[in-house]
Amino acid sequence: MQKLYLTLILLIITNTINSQSIFGKWYSTNEETGEIDSVIEVYKKQEKAFAKIIEIKNSERRNAVCDLCKDKNKNKPILGLNILNGLERDGEEWSGGTILDPRNGNVYKCYIQLVQKDKLKIRGYLGLALFGKTAYWQRAK
Repeated sequence: MQKLYLTLILLIITNTINSQSIFGKWYSTNEETGEIDSVIEVYKKQEKAFAKIIEIKNSERRNAVCDLCKDKNKNKPILGLNILNGLERDGEEWSGGTILDPRNGNVYKCYIQLVQKDKLKIRGYLGLALFGKTAYWQRAK
């Protein structure tokens, strides 16, 4: 009986920890239409946060390439593209990395922060964080 209780407690703790993490799958919303346009997976590699596009909802855009991107991402498929690179944990936020906007090909400094259990704040900016744009991703179900 004690093993059963211990197992249940461990499952609850694991579930709570995982649900309060930036890591996992997130819905990105098109700011013009308000509709979900892609699913982003945030993952950890060598103690840093990264993210890639793992699903594009619009079937007409699934084979799109990042034609506006520069350098190594030029003309790469958007599906599977790493858009968040090298963020390090700093207290409650992850910062020090970059985010790529495949819609315009621009790369911005950024930070991300879990503001609610299922809501991730992403702030991309040039220079100072004061001059940028904030987006919110919802945790994918």
